[in-house]
Amino acid sequence: MGTLVQHIIKLTDHRDRDLLELTLSKALIDLLPLQRVVVAKVISEEGVRRWMQIATLDARGGGMVADPLRVDFEKLPLLEDEIQRLRCIETHENIEVALAGDAGPRITYIPTFESSRSEEDGVLEIHSPKALTESELQTIDILLHVFRNMFHLLAFSDRDGLTGLLNRKALDDTFYSAVLEELDEVAGAISPQRDAKVAPGQERRHRVPPNYWLGTISVDHFNAVGEKHGHLIAEEVLLLVARILNNTFRTYDHIYRLGGEQFAVLMHCPEEPLVLAAFERCRANIEKFNFPQAGHLTACGGFTRITADDSPSTALERAERGVDYGQHSGGNQVFSYGDLVRRGLLGDTVNVGAVDIF
Repeated sequence: MGTLVQHIIKLTDHRDRDLLELTLSKALIDLLPLQRVVVAKVISEEGVRRWMQIATLDARGGGMVADPLRVDFEKLPLLEDEIQRLRCIETHENIEVALAGDAGPRITYIPTFESSRSEEDGVLEIHSPKALTESELQTIDILLHVFRNMFHLLAFSDRDGLTGLLNRKALDDTFYSAVLEELDEVAGAISPQRDAKVAPGQERRHRVPPNYWLGTISVDHFNAVGEKHGHLIAEEVLLLVARILNNTFRTYDHIYRLGGEQFAVLMHCPEEPLVLAAFERCRANIEKFNFPQAGHLTACGGFTRITADDSPSTALERAERGVDYGQHSGGNQVFSYGDLVRRGLLGDTVNVGAVDIF
């Protein structure tokens, strides 16, 4: 059994936000006489909000860690289906539920974060054989405080300074963790592959589940916006495009700004037509939006299926070729790289670095 200090060191040693919930759960199970720890987060799609259990860990062993990119949204419980969790995030207060009288087992619900933000709403659900003592609650509070600080610190380093979207560093990190196989067991879940250090410029390759997709979106004739309306208006356009992307794609899709007017989306989806439909919705939403002073603008999108031999650069290169094809064909279009190759409209080789994608 580790000490509180040892578990705090483990929490602060991470450089991957996706592992924080698991590390927090393991610390609580190790330090306190608990039966189970669940970390649940609110996710939404087209205005519908549901619960996703990010991490579940049992004292007797076993548990699970969810991959947000691979979640089946329709099978998740609605917010109102878990009324105590909902009360917890609405009141931002701890809620204790006695399951069998005053001396019996308890479930204690604690808000993961102190203030409500749509992308952070969540609950720490603690199952214990009896009511938690003041000392045990203090230990939980200390670990949660460290967890929150690390979450926000890592989130800041992963975000684009202008739009608040994820940045290229975050894409690289998520790409490598997303393509790993789902964890079979919680014990030993922090894989050597995920913790391995990568030298600058070096790219690892892993076996990829078949239904990951990476796409890019670029505003058509964006340079003309800056030339005509100035730098501040151009930045406002980028902020509004980022908002459109956030409102169009699912909350568990990963949205990035790579630089300039180029954005990217990493998603898990079973079929190419569904990916195309998502990018088409985004293109249409940009087209119909009336940008202040800049008026109506358009954008092109391109996407590709991630393959077993991909790195972030090779996948981005293919997606960008779809964007280039659309912009050279009049703009305001979305293309699948695979479809363009099947139709003989592109060659099937990709030269990384041939196009300046940054």
